Amino acid sequence: MDKFRMLFQHFQSSSESVMNGICLLLAAVTVKLYSSFDFSCPCLARYNALYGLGLLLTPPLALFLCGLLANRQSVVMVEEWRRPTGHRRKDPGVIRYMCSSVLQRALAAPVVWILLALLDGKFFVCAFSSNVDPEKFLDFANMTPSQVQLFLSKVPCKEDELVRDSPARKAVSRYLRCLSQAIGWSVTLLMIILAFLARCLRPCFDQTVFLQRRYWTNYVDLEQKLFDETCCEHARDFAHRCVLHFFARMQSELRGLRRDRGTEPPEMPEPPEALDGGSGKAHLRAVSSQEQVDHLLSAWYSSKPPLDLRASPGLWGVGLSHRAPAAAPGTRLSQQTHV
Repeated sequence: MDKFRMLFQHFQSSSESVMNGICLLLAAVTVKLYSSFDFSCPCLARYNALYGLGLLLTPPLALFLCGLLANRQSVVMVEEWRRPTGHRRKDPGVIRYMCSSVLQRALAAPVVWILLALLDGKFFVCAFSSNVDPEKFLDFANMTPSQVQLFLSKVPCKEDELVRDSPARKAVSRYLRCLSQAIGWSVTLLMIILAFLARCLRPCFDQTVFLQRRYWTNYVDLEQKLFDETCCEHARDFAHRCVLHFFARMQSELRGLRRDRGTEPPEMPEPPEALDGGSGKAHLRAVSSQEQVDHLLSAWYSSKPPLDLRASPGLWGVGLSHRAPAAAPGTRLSQQTHV
């Protein structure tokens, strides 16, 4: 149970692990969809290729789009690409690294579908049965060209009366299925070799640029998350204070009515922080109106602060850390920034 809890916390804290988990989940769903899919070729010369290639390529396209939608970094990448420069320059290398990471994870499920389809061979037989060269098979020697074309279009339908128990149908089907499996295994071997070379050769080169781009990619993702969390925290605190102020105003009006009627009870002293809850979050309470909130959000989008804590200490506060620095005894921190 403790190991499961640690694994769950790891997936929660690491965006890369979450994306890898989603990638594996989509690949598993792909295998399940393909195994439960009931395929029937139309066995018509005009539609075999269209139907076979459509089922070979259309589901991978849908899975690719699902992979892009499920990957949060795709949105972060577009936002980083399209944001105004402001006080922070945009690094094309970081954007390219994010794009590469997003595409690698989004392509996993489509590649699994295509490889399964090629290794199974049904789609390939349906798509290319009409394009087989009849001269490779002796059984077509006594047929006219129109009869050969009709026969080849019926090859995927083994229960059709024209090709049932025909050695020529079995030969063509076996030929196309072997060709499909050969392509599938070749692609699989090529991908494994490329992955092996990339993993083995990468330590042989300078890792500085890679580490920098990976760091700033994680930074952009975490910065946006922390900003969203801080906005949610401010919205909760702002709503809480608005509700408390409403009740305080209503309490004053009720006291006025009771004073007019002469039934006002003795006034009870309130704690000094009764209206704001006493949480001491000065960095959130400094923004206390709708105009200020709108200006803050507009400034965050149009002009993000520079990545230099020394250049803008008043803007960044305690910087990238979640925890405020330790204060001396008897002192109180007045500002804390989560972004």
